[in-house]
Amino acid sequence: MPKQESSQSPWRSKLYEIIFEAETTNGKLFDVLLIFAIILSVLTVCLESIENLKVQFGTAFLYIEWIFTIGFTIEYILRLLSVQRPLSYALSFYGIIDLLAILPSYIAPFYSGAQSLHVIRSIRLIRIFRLFKLTRYVGEGEVLKRALRASRHKIIIFLFTVLSIALFSGALLYLVEGSEHGFTSIPKGMYWAIVTMTTVGYGDLAPQTDLGRTLASFIMIMGYGIIAVPTGIVTAEITHANRGTNTRTCSKCMKEGHEYDATYCRACGEVLSL
Repeated sequence: MPKQESSQSPWRSKLYEIIFEAETTNGKLFDVLLIFAIILSVLTVCLESIENLKVQFGTAFLYIEWIFTIGFTIEYILRLLSVQRPLSYALSFYGIIDLLAILPSYIAPFYSGAQSLHVIRSIRLIRIFRLFKLTRYVGEGEVLKRALRASRHKIIIFLFTVLSIALFSGALLYLVEGSEHGFTSIPKGMYWAIVTMTTVGYGDLAPQTDLGRTLASFIMIMGYGIIAVPTGIVTAEITHANRGTNTRTCSKCMKEGHEYDATYCRACGEVLSL
C-alpha cells in the first residue's frame, strides 16, 4: 500500500512548518519573535492604563499598539492560509484567542475603552510551552484535559449538590438571623453560605445569634470536605488517562497533542508533519 502524501502545496507546507511546528528551527525562531511581541504588546497596554503615562505618551502608545495589531493581523491571516481547513483553525481554541487579540484595535474607534481588552493577548503566552519543548507539561496538560472531560458529569452533579446546600443554608440563616443582622434576603444568605463553605471569609456578613453561629460552624466544617471532593474525582480519572503526548499539531483538523511515534492524526487520520 503506497504511503499517503500530504495534500498541502509546498509553500503552504513550509509556511505551516514555520508557524505551527515549534519543534523545528524555523518554528522555534518564529515563536520566540511572536512571544517577544506579545509580551511587549501586553506591557504597552499595562503602561497605557497608568494615567500619568497615558497623558504624556498617549500618542506614542497608540502608534505602538497599531504596529502590534497590524503584525498580529498578518500573522492571523498567514495561519489561516497555511492550514488545510481555515475554519477548523478559526474555531479552535488558539484560533479564537488569536482573533480576540486583534479585534479590540478595530473596535476601539467605535467603542471607547475597548483597547483595554488587548490584555487578552497575554493568554497567547501559553504557546511558550510549545516553544521550549516542554512536552512533559504539554502531555500532562492533555492528561488533565482528558481527566476533566471524563469526570465532567460527576463534577456537574457535585456543583448542583453544593448549590443546593448553599440554597438551604442561605434560607436557614435568613430565617434564623433575619434582616436586623444583615440577612435581608435568601440570595444574600446564599452569598454568605458560599463565602463560608469556600473558606474565603470576607467578614462583611456574619451571624450574630447563638443558633446562627452554631449552624455556621457546621457549614464551615462541611466546607473543608466540599473542597476535597472535586480533587478526588479528578485524581481518580487522571490515573486512567495518563498517556504521553507531544506538541505536534495536525494541519488538517488542528488537533494538538499526539503520541511520540504517531504517523497519522488520531482525530482525522491526516499525515503528521515531521
